[in-house]
Order: sequence, then structure tokens, then C-alpha cells
Amino acid sequence: MATLYTHKDENVAKTWVLMAVFLCIVIAVGWGISWYFNNPAILIIAVVLALGMNVWSYWNSDKVVIAISGAKPADPAEYPELHRIVENLAITAGLPKPKIYIIVDPSPNAFATGRDAKHSALAVTSGLLGMMDKGELEGVIAHELSHVGNRDILISTVAVVLVGFVALASNFFFRSALFGGGSREERGNPILMILSLALIVLAPIFATILQLAISRKREFLADASGALLTRYPEGLASALRKIGAYPNPMRRANNATAHLYISNPFGPTASRSFLTRLFSTHPPIEERIKALIGDK
Repeated sequence: MATLYTHKDENVAKTWVLMAVFLCIVIAVGWGISWYFNNPAILIIAVVLALGMNVWSYWNSDKVVIAISGAKPADPAEYPELHRIVENLAITAGLPKPKIYIIVDPSPNAFATGRDAKHSALAVTSGLLGMMDKGELEGVIAHELSHVGNRDILISTVAVVLVGFVALASNFFFRSALFGGGSREERGNPILMILSLALIVLAPIFATILQLAISRKREFLADASGALLTRYPEGLASALRKIGAYPNPMRRANNATAHLYISNPFGPTASRSFLTRLFSTHPPIEERIKALIGDK
């Protein structure tokens, strides 16, 4: 019989399978471009640029995300219950207490950010605090702490590096193949040009879909880990129902940070069509609730 523990193990395994496929795409694109132009320096330059941009993002991710979201530090005197819940769950999870922030927004949502457990931050909206009871709020906080404990921010950063590399390499290939540059004799071969164009168009799209798939798997994993932390999956499930029932998007919803939130900050209507669901950073809330408590 499937349990939260087996769901957790399955999601970890599936995430690493996706990461392995991701690496294969990067290696294939890099090798293809280096071979085509007979110049290994192209691959080295592309990797250095992609890593440079994303290393900066990695070290400054928490500051950037907090600024984009408009979050403000949560005063312990004003939010004593929130601080108590976060501290107790952090102790239970064996994690340092993260910095706590408030986003003044009626939409119920929350996110965790930071490059590691020692430099983590957790933000919740005022709408979440006003809408949830204690068990539900604990479920949401446990979910976000699980992102920290599962080192999701590291995996997400690696995925961003790989997507950035594929997009950069494909764009470079496109410009060089069409407008000049050294290449092998096969450059004029129409079949090779068709394959090249297919690589240019499809590689970044496929890489982005894989990145989104990884984000969705991390949400399932954080749900399972959070439920194990509180030993009360019904609390998180009930919180997800309330979050999913709220019709309006967040005031400062942003595509760059959408994947960090516990639920899509653009609202439930943003993931109803097949196309938007395909490119959504979050799995449907109904599926997450079913994974937590089955068909109850």
C-alpha cells in the first residue's frame, strides 16, 4: 500500500531521473555545437557565461525574491504565533529558524527561499494568516520548511543553470549557423541544417518543460515531507483546499518567482487550460490533496 514515505522516495527518484535527462540534453547540445564548428572553446565560453549569471543569482536569490515579492520582516511582537509555529517546526525538522517575512496581500500563499538552511527565509501573506486555522498554518509552514530541508533551492538553481545553458547555446548556434562562422564541410547539407534548426527550436522548449516538471515534483515531495513533519496531512490538505478556492491572483505575482510559492500566485484560473497546465510550475491542487489523503 502506498504511503507518504513511498511517495517521498518515488518523487526523489523521479526528480533525479529528470535531472539526468537534463544533463544529457546539455551534453548533447554542447557536443553538437563544438563538433559542428570544430571549436571546443565555444562550449567552454557558453558554460562559463551560464554559470556566471546563475552563481550570482544563487548567492543573492533570497534578497532578490524578497524584494520582488514586497515582503517585510515579521515583527515577533506583532506575529508571536507565527514565530512560535515556525520555530517549533524548525526544531522538529532539525533546521535553523529561517528569517520570517510578511507580504501584505489578501491572497493566501507562502514561499521559502535562500541558498541553504543557514541562509533561508520564509514569507507568508497576510491573507494566509487570516484564513488558516492553527493546523492548516502548520501544514503550510511545514511544507515550506521541507523545501529548505530537501535542498530544493539547490536543485532549482542547477535546473536554471542547465536551462540557461541550453537557451544560450541554441541561440549562439542559430546566429552562427545562419550568419557565418567557421564550421565543418557538412554545413551546407540541407538535412544537417534542418536538424540544426530543430535543435535550436526544440532544445530550449524541452529543457524548460523539464525544469517545470522538476518544480512540480518538488511540490509533491514538499507536501509529503511537510505532512510527515506535522504527522497531520489533513491540515495541509485543508489549507490547499482553501488556497485553491481563493479566486484572485496575488497583487505582485511574478513569473520569475512563481515556482517558489506553495500555490500558483496567478490564481487557480491560470492553470485550467491544457497549454497553461503544461507550462505550470505547480501540479493541480486536486492531485496534491489526493496524494496526501487519498480520496477522502
